[in-house]
Amino acid sequence: MNKDIQPNYREVTVTCACGAQFVTGTTKDCTEIKVEICNKCHPFYTGRQKLVNSGGRVDKFKKRYNI
Repeated sequence: MNKDIQPNYREVTVTCACGAQFVTGTTKDCTEIKVEICNKCHPFYTGRQKLVNSGGRVDKFKKRYNI
């Protein structure tokens, strides 16, 4: 393996718009990364996700094509 061709791997602090912070590793040349959404405020992880009622779609399809 060639030396000096691998990027430097460092720890950075990730800050979410909700205020949550965590430390992760990156090869990006920065000390802080800002994101809009994280696992603490994402609707899928917090249980606030709205489920789409797809049952009506089948009936709509059958009605449209007279099945």
